[in-house]
This record gives sequence, structure tokens and C-alpha cells, in this order.
Amino acid sequence: MSYFAGEYDVAVIGAGHAGCEAGLAAARLGMKTLIFSISLEAVANMPCNPHIGGSSKGHLVREIDCLGGEMGKNIDKTMIQIKMLNTSKGPAVHSLRAQADRKRYQMEMKHTLERQENLELKQAEITKINVKDGKVESIETAVGAIYKVKAVIVSTGTYLKGKIFIGEFSQESGPDGVFPANKLSECLKELGVKIVRFKTGTPARINRKSIDFSKMEVQKGDENIVPFSLDDKVKKFEQQDCYLTYTNEETHKIIRENLQRSPLYAGKIEGTGPRYCPSIEDKVVRFADKPRHQIFIEPIGLDTDEMYAQGMSSSLPEDVQIAMYRTIPGLENCEFTRPAYAIEYDCIDPSQLKLSLEYKNIRGLFFAGQTNGSSGYEEAACQGLMAGINASQEIKGEEPLILDRTQGYIGVLIDDLVTKGTNEPYRMMTSRAEYRLLLRQDNADLRLTEIGHEIGLITDERYNRFLTKKSNIEKEIERLKNTVVKPTEDVNKFLRLHGTTEITNGYKMSELLKRTEIKYSDLAEIDKNRPELDEAEKEEVEIQLKYEGYIKMEEEQVEKFKKLEKKRLPDNIDYFSIKGLCLEARQKLNKIKPNSIGQASRISGVSPADINVLLIYLQMNR
Repeated sequence: MSYFAGEYDVAVIGAGHAGCEAGLAAARLGMKTLIFSISLEAVANMPCNPHIGGSSKGHLVREIDCLGGEMGKNIDKTMIQIKMLNTSKGPAVHSLRAQADRKRYQMEMKHTLERQENLELKQAEITKINVKDGKVESIETAVGAIYKVKAVIVSTGTYLKGKIFIGEFSQESGPDGVFPANKLSECLKELGVKIVRFKTGTPARINRKSIDFSKMEVQKGDENIVPFSLDDKVKKFEQQDCYLTYTNEETHKIIRENLQRSPLYAGKIEGTGPRYCPSIEDKVVRFADKPRHQIFIEPIGLDTDEMYAQGMSSSLPEDVQIAMYRTIPGLENCEFTRPAYAIEYDCIDPSQLKLSLEYKNIRGLFFAGQTNGSSGYEEAACQGLMAGINASQEIKGEEPLILDRTQGYIGVLIDDLVTKGTNEPYRMMTSRAEYRLLLRQDNADLRLTEIGHEIGLITDERYNRFLTKKSNIEKEIERLKNTVVKPTEDVNKFLRLHGTTEITNGYKMSELLKRTEIKYSDLAEIDKNRPELDEAEKEEVEIQLKYEGYIKMEEEQVEKFKKLEKKRLPDNIDYFSIKGLCLEARQKLNKIKPNSIGQASRISGVSPADINVLLIYLQMNR
């Protein structure tokens, strides 16, 4: 028997990384919010590698933090190692990566949800979303509880009809043996939502006592610790080591001899897997010319001896897994605590969504995270944050927050998913961002803090600190541009010592800083009037001046982009009635219903000629 369980503003289905951010954002914006998890032990779970950040993903975490999200704060509390990646390259691709204590990360996030005002966390399986007059009305649990709601955010991760595969063995299951959600998929189909089938995988976990680390390369964390959240102070802690080893020809031979036992190659797995995070058997087949592949052995927590073998995800039978793992240097006597497995699950075609992440045909129905065809904790979290914000904005009767491709990696990710769709699990990469020199990790606060404060997720205290930082950077850049260095003996001696050309005339301090050989910190030797700046401010001054020419070039490209984005397209256009558009363009435009000429130009199948037709159409119907 069903019963009425209460009335709420926002209900979030799923409490993974997307669900946690969605629920916290909605509650902090004043919405009476519910979060449901099929198991409270799965809140903020890290069923794959327990790390946050990495190339481009570190950018997403910083952006989440600068908009008022929680992921950056949570990893700062629970990290056991941290490194800045890509430091040998330019600042556009510098990215933080932290290894987390998996259980502590889960517990800390769960406790954050439990303490949050306006938020209730409940264990239940949601089986039905009820819609009336094209708008969300209520949700129902498996035991018959009915909650009346104004908005629903579906963030079910890999639990929708989840099925795991280990060789010939398979069973319906979510990650880590948690029950799957088997009924919600049918409800979504009945509501008209197009469902697709994807798959992902995870490596085995190995008992630390069975590993010979002397045969591996040690990977240490950074001495200078930089936190993810700009709201956090730098803290010292004892970092755990990670290790690097490699597969070899013997490993590859075992894999090739047993491919017929892989459910992936035997055709038992229907779902599409991630191109950029393939299984080890995929790597061996696709990159047959490579004699070895990197394997990172990483701890999953301080209170466990389980180690994670990054790079060895597989769906091969357990006996084959053991045999191939034991060919790897240092793992000759390894003992599994958990075997590797592949998981297949239902998700939606994200091109059915608006840029706000609301489903186009039902008001108040939002989707976020792996449910939208993405992969990765960070990709999920940023979508959850945006869905939580936009569900709240809709309830308040305000415009949605939509970040474009020039404002953040979040904008790139959501625009890619909604405008282009995806036929495989989508992973964020720096190469997907056209304006990545402007979308650096170091300037995320300069790009987004004001937006976060305006929405209501950044406190006045933090915002005032941000304004001080911004002012300090601007003043110092202006001072360096107006400070002239004279060609004294001391100055030229300084230049010789740093391996750069001497000067014969007066020279702007800012121009000296643009020289490759000179850093901002070096200038202290000849610059006696410099103000006291913190390390982040110094870094920002140096980057903005050293890359000033390139930054200006990208800003000019952004201006052209903005012009097309400002040419708005009404959502009630019947593209089939516009003469001159090719058939494919009509079909795609009617499906996506782009917001602007800019978004229309990024739809696959819409040519420059079609865009010209749309521009003429807008001119005629102005």
C-alpha cells in the first residue's frame, strides 16, 4: 500500500558525486531537499580509483569549488597524497591530482549531507516519477512512500539496471555488490526518455603484503602542498607513496590467448565502453605494437592494506586475471582482495536535455552525472552542482545558470553532452576546450567566484577575500607595467646571472618578466618596491604577464564566439519549415533545439551553409 510521506522542493535520486553536489546546492539555496541512495554505504562512493583531479579533471574540481560546491573541500580533508601534474608544460594544462582515503572521503561527505540545513538523506529505491500536465509532480519508493516534489534530479550513476561481468560469470548488481536499481529505467522510458547502454570497468584490488615494491618505481607526492579549495589553508600531512610498474610481453600473451573468454569479445556485453579509459585487454588488442603499458599501484586508504592497480581494468575470468597480474614486476605473488570486473548500465541520451540539464519535454525533471553518459567523479560532480542550482532557479522562477565554453570546463562539458550527444562514456580532456589558455586551473576563482556569489553559494566573507586578491593582482600588474628598470651595472649583472641579454636603455619590469629565463620571484633582487603578495597572487601575476600576447589572441577569438552566442534562436522554431536547410540539419536542429546560432554551429550535421541560412532567417524574422 502506498502512503503520503511529505512535500519537498527538490528530490535527488542517487547520492554519488553528482547527487551529493546537487543536493547540497539545492539545500544551500533554500530548497527543502531530499537525497535518496539505494544504500547509505554507497554515498560518495569511489568504486574505481579513489582519486580526485588529474589532467583537466583538476580544472573541474577548482571550478566546482569556485561556484560553491563541496568536492574540493572534501578531498582536501581526506587526501593521502597530492601532486601537481604537467608542470613541465604550460600553465593551461597544470592540474592537481590527489589520492583519497576512500572510506574517509565517503564518511566525510555523508556527514556533510547529514549536517546540512534543509537537506534529508534517506535510503530507498525510487521506482517511479509521476508527471502531471508536463511537469514533475511526485516520486515513489519501492516500499510505497510517495513524496510530492517540484523538481527531480536523476543522478543514478551506474546503478540503473547495473550488471557486472567477470569472464563467463555475470549478475545484476551495482558497483561493489550493492543492489542495482532495476525499475526506474522502465519509468523513464514510459516518460519518453531515450535510454542507451554503456559500460565501464575497474581493476582488481591487491593485498599490500603480497606486493614486492622494490621492483617498482616510487611515485611521491609534492613537497609544496596546494589545496583544491581556495577556501582552505595549506596543510602538511604525511603523504603515502604510489608505485609504477609495467606489463610485458608475457602479460600480453596471456591476454591474447584468453580473449575468447572475455565477455567483451564474446559479445556478452552490449554497452559501449570508454575509449579513453580502456580495459587492459582492449589496450593489448588496439595497441598491439606497444611492448608494455604503465600500471600504477596506489593505496586506497590509511586503514586498509588494499591497493589499486590503475591501468589494469578487465572483465576476463578471475583465473586469467590472477595469471596476467602475476607476470608484472612486483606482483609475482600478488593476492587479490577483489577481482576486476566490467559493469554495464542504463543511461540517457543527453541531447534530450537543455543546457540547464533539464529534460526538454518535462518541466522540473533534471539529469546529472554518469546518467548523462559521462564518466568520472569530477564530470559527475560538476553536472550535479549545475543541476542543483538550476532546479532551484526554476522553482524560484529565475533564469537558469548556463556557463558557456569561454567561462569554464564545466561549460565545455555540458555543451558537448547536450549539443553533440555522446556514443561512449564522455571523459573531460584539456583538448576539448578551445580556449584552454583562458580556462586555467589557477584563475578559476577570477572566472567564477563572482557567479557563485551572485547565485548565493559563495559567502560574503569568501567573496571579500576574492575581491582583495583580484585587486592585489591587478595593482601589481599595473605597477610592473609602469616601473622602468635602468641599465645599471647591478641590473645587467642580474640579467647575466639569469642567462639573458643585458639592456642598454630603460626597460619595463613587465617586459623583463616576459623573458623565459626570469621568474617573478627572481625580480625581487632588482625590485625593491614590490608589495607583499601570497603565492597564488604571485603565480597569477606571472602567468598573466608572461602569456599576455597569447591571452589577448584567445580573448579576440572569444569575442567572435560571443557574437554568435548572442544571436538567440527561439525554442519554438519549426526547422522543417525553413527552406535552404539540408535534411540532416533540419532533423538535428529540431531534435536539439539550440539556444543560439553558436550552439547550432556545433551540432554534428549542421554545415556552415546551414548556419548562413539560419542567419538570413533570423534577419528576416527580426
